[in-house]
Order: sequence, then structure tokens, then C-alpha cells
Amino acid sequence: MLQNRSKLEKAWLRFYETGLIDSKVLRPEIVESWERCRYAGVHQDGPWADDDLNEKELELRREQLGDVLKIAKPFMETLYKAVGESRMILRLTDREGWVLGSYGDQSMLEEYRHLRLHSGCNVSESAIGTNGIGIALKADHSIQVMGAEHYHRAFHDWTTSASPIHGKHGEVVAVISMSGDYDLVHPHTLGMVMASAEAIEHELELEAAHLEAKRASEHYLAIMESIREGILCVDSTGEITEINHFARKYLGYNEKEILGQKLETLIEAEKMKGYINMVRNSARLDEVEVFLRKKNGKRVSVLVNMTPISQTQSGKKEAVLTFRESKRVHSLVNKIVGATAIYTFNDILGDSREIKQAVDMARRVADSDANILLYGESGTGKEMFAQGIHNASRRKNQPFVFINCGAIPRDLVASELFGYVEGAFTGARKGGQPGKFELSDGGTLFLDEIGDMPLDTQAMLLRVLETRQVVRVGGYDVLPVDVRVIAATHKNLKAEVEKGNFRSDLYYRLNVMPIYTPALRERRSDIPKLIDNFYSQLNKHTTDRPLIAEGFYRAMTNYDWPGNVRELQNVMQMMVSLAGEAPLEENLIPSYIRLDARREFVTSEERVVPLSEIERQAVLHAIRICRGNVAQAARALGIGRATLYRKMESHGIAMNRDVSK
Repeated sequence: MLQNRSKLEKAWLRFYETGLIDSKVLRPEIVESWERCRYAGVHQDGPWADDDLNEKELELRREQLGDVLKIAKPFMETLYKAVGESRMILRLTDREGWVLGSYGDQSMLEEYRHLRLHSGCNVSESAIGTNGIGIALKADHSIQVMGAEHYHRAFHDWTTSASPIHGKHGEVVAVISMSGDYDLVHPHTLGMVMASAEAIEHELELEAAHLEAKRASEHYLAIMESIREGILCVDSTGEITEINHFARKYLGYNEKEILGQKLETLIEAEKMKGYINMVRNSARLDEVEVFLRKKNGKRVSVLVNMTPISQTQSGKKEAVLTFRESKRVHSLVNKIVGATAIYTFNDILGDSREIKQAVDMARRVADSDANILLYGESGTGKEMFAQGIHNASRRKNQPFVFINCGAIPRDLVASELFGYVEGAFTGARKGGQPGKFELSDGGTLFLDEIGDMPLDTQAMLLRVLETRQVVRVGGYDVLPVDVRVIAATHKNLKAEVEKGNFRSDLYYRLNVMPIYTPALRERRSDIPKLIDNFYSQLNKHTTDRPLIAEGFYRAMTNYDWPGNVRELQNVMQMMVSLAGEAPLEENLIPSYIRLDARREFVTSEERVVPLSEIERQAVLHAIRICRGNVAQAARALGIGRATLYRKMESHGIAMNRDVSK
């Protein structure tokens, strides 16, 4: 060993004096290191620059090294105890060569402080020349550098064994080293350092795996707790092993109350058996409607999916059940299929007293939850009124569902309105189907042509309006619903009640807020505005629209429009298509409209007024003169109050539209 030390000294001195390297004596990694140091201008003797880290900088680098320093510390302490009597110094450096931890005899650390054995100094190759730590960092392998192999003369009495520590991606994150007197160090010292480095790497891997598992668990819990669906884990015995925040809140249980309970706490025992068998058989369940029982006993409809768990710690088979409130799903479906109200009161055009009175009445009742009955001839815009009422109410962000009671086969009206369960009738869908009341929960249900509803369905509707609960056809589960009902009809429901075609109790339940939608002939002054609006819509892609002749307005206004606004819109579409780029003239108007309109031009002497019209005008005049007081108006006309009411109904006179103060 002394002979080898002498050769190293001579090789170093020769390099110092001549710059020549003896590659026969020096190992290749030492030769490469010396050449790097010479190229970088590192001194072979003399003092180093005073560039130690201050306390704040040292603490920051220790924080950056993180778990490596924490994990390495006990291994270094154990290693120091094993070699403590041999006057060894142990150091841990980061990947830039800064010493972040030193372990050894304190008197020895102070004695050799000038050799950069203490924390806070830099021992990289570029800072102090060839050394074990520097080569371990550069070459990424373990090494023992002895005596004069060191580039700087100050280390010629020392030997350093160093081994790199790798991170999870194989990168060098730190170096552990042991330094001591040249004559006291043995080859096995390097083996001890390498073993410590491997042990530290193994602990780092375990810590990383633990942190990853902890992170995954936290992510899992965060997802479980934040997702807007109910999640349950159930084992093959039916025991609830996990439940998320949404499910707990929705069902009304806290975690302690529900964990460990059987599934039958939430589902009927008979049905639970079927689900448990599915768990045992690792079966799946997709979008099946299930009725769950809340803590307060209330039953709610949810859509359930079930997915088996392949491996569990308990060894029991388990499954994850996710559920969504059917109401939320129905709301989403309504938005997708367009179950929304697009019209507001601003879309109802007209400046006549009749239309303004109707709109004003609708505005006043919009924000209440009272049932509304819209009555008037076909084509007068009852659906537009219904949508306007919905959009002016607190339910405007909820579903608006429409159903035409007269367009559905009589035997299917009930199932459309109230839904049905699986097997309720031949052809019923598997899993059943919600009805319009469920789909409009929270919103508005518009029942058009209510006068055409079958009597047996009327009885079911009456019960729903009274109890705010729905029972599906063929089922027995009671489902609470929060629905505002707007009904519409072109029929005289009072007369239909007298004929036995409509239930009187349902009539009075619906007729809480009656609103009359006036016929177009009753508001002729609005016709020009409607013509302009339809003309603008039909020519919206044309910047220079042809004019409309005055005679056109006059003829169109004098027509009675039995089909009301709908007929006017259709006629306008036909005439705009025929006119092309030419102005709208009277000769474009269909002959049946022109002939009917000309009758209005006869003089008052030639015109014969029907008795019914005279009677109607007399009733209107009396009521207006008496400022809406029906009893006074009846006395003025010389008839009874009941008779006056009958005449008002037969002539279609409504107080809120026909009578002005």
C-alpha cells in the first residue's frame, strides 16, 4: 500500500510540474477527472474561495432535497456508529456538490474544517478538484479516491469512498460518502457506503410508493366526496362498506349511521336479494330505475348503475353502485330534447286593449303557483301565453313540458301523463317510463286541449293536482312532484261540464286563474303590426324589402280570420312566396279573404246587424256603464243577474278583457 502511495505521489508531482499524466499509474476515471480540472482552471494547491452557504441558503437546499435527507439520516448515523472509532467523516451532498449533512467527531470536523468536511461547503469537482464525491456525481457510479489521486494537495492524506443515490427516475439526487485517513481506510469501506446508498434508494422507492398510494387514496376520496352522484360500495352479504358525501346527504344519513348497515335499509328486502345475487355473480347493471328509501321514510326514484370490483382486501366480492336522481336526469333530457319555453310576453304582439288586458292578467299571475286556464279559439296563441307565464315565473330555469291531450290516443293519455312501470301493459318498455309530471318536476306542465281528456284520466289528474303526488300506471310507489299546471282549451268547459263530458271538480280546480286569449277579429287594430312582423320574419335574409300597399292592409284587416293568428301567419307565408321581390298588393290576397273583407265596405244603411250581435253590444255597454258591476248591469237591462251571466258566457264576454272602466 505504501509502494502504491509513493507511485501516486510521483505521478501527481510530475503532473504538477510538467502537466504530463502517467496513465499507467492512474486509473482512467482519475485521468479524465484531472484533465477536466486542468481545463476548468482548478488549483492543485492553495486556498479555495470562501463560498460557503449561509444558514438560510443551507436550509433552503435541505428543503429542496426533501425526503432524501430525512431517509438518509438514520442510515448515516448507523454507519457512523459502526466505524466511529476509525475517525471517519460521513457526508451527504446534493447533486450540485453542496454538503448538507456531516457526521463525525466534532473535534475532528473543526480540526479539518479547511478541508471542506462541514455542512454548507461545495465539494464538487469544479470547486475542489478530483475527489470521490465529485467523480460519483460526474460519472454516476461508486468510487474510492485515495491519497494523491486527489487533484488538490491538501487531500493527499485522505481517502474518500462515495456512492450516488438515485431518484425514482434513475437520476442522481445525492451522494453519500465516507472520508478518513489514507492509512486507516480499507477497500471494504466502499462496500459499506454502496450498501447504505442502495438501502436509502430502496427506502426512497418505498416512500414514493407510499406517497403515491396516499395520493391515490386522497384523490379517490376527493373524487368520491365531490362527485354529484351517489356512490355506494356493497359486499356480497349486502353490507354497505363505503358511501360518498352526495349519497349521505341525499339519503339523510351520516357516515356512522349507514356504514355497516345492510342494503335493505335503502331497498326493499325482496329486491335486495336480486341485487346481492348480482354482486355475487359479478354482474353489471346499467341505468335501471330503483326506488330508494331515505332516512325520513320518503321513497325516491333514482337511476342505478352497478359495476363489480375485481379484487378486494377482504376477499369478499364487492360492487360499486352509482345513482343519479331521476329528476336531474329528466331535467337534462328535457334540455337536450328542447323541453324549454322560448317565448316571453314581449313576443306577444299587439297594442289593442284586448291583448294588453290578457297579457297584463298573465303577468300578474305568472309568479304564483296557482293553476291557470287559458281559453280562447284555436290559433290565438295560448301556448305562447303559457310559455310567457313560465318564463316570467320563478320556475323559468326549470322544465317546460307540453302535451296535447287531444293528439294522444285515449288509452295512452294516462301513461303519457303519469308514466308507467315495467309490465304495466302490452308493449310497455323494460324498466318503465316516467310521465310528463315527473319530467316537468320543478317546472311547468302545459296541458293543451284539456277539454279532450278522457273522464277516467281526469279523475287521476284531479288527484295529482290535489295531492301533488304521482303513481305510475301499474305501480304503487308514490312520487312527490312540484309542478305548476297551465291548461288550455278552445271549448266552453262550463258547457262541457253540463253535458257530462268534463268533471266539474276538475273544472273548478283548473279555473283558478282564467285568462281569455282574444280572437284576431276582436283586435283588428293589431293586424297591421302582425303583418309587418311576419313580413319581416319571412324576409329576414333580404335587406331591401318591397313595400306593402295600403289596400293590402285594409283588406287583410277587414277579414274575420276564423283561424286567428295561425291562419294569418300561413296566409302571409303563401303571399310572400308568390310576390317574390314585388310589393304585397291586394290582388295577391286569396279570393275568399277579399270577398269576405268587401262585406265590411257596405254602408250602415245597407247592413243588417244580427240580433245576437245587438244583444252582445247591449250587454257590453251595460257592463261598461256600470263599471263592471254585474248586479247593476242586470237591473239596467231588466234581467236577472243569473240570466246576465248566461248571456255573457254565450257571447264569450270576459270581465278581464271586454270590460273597461
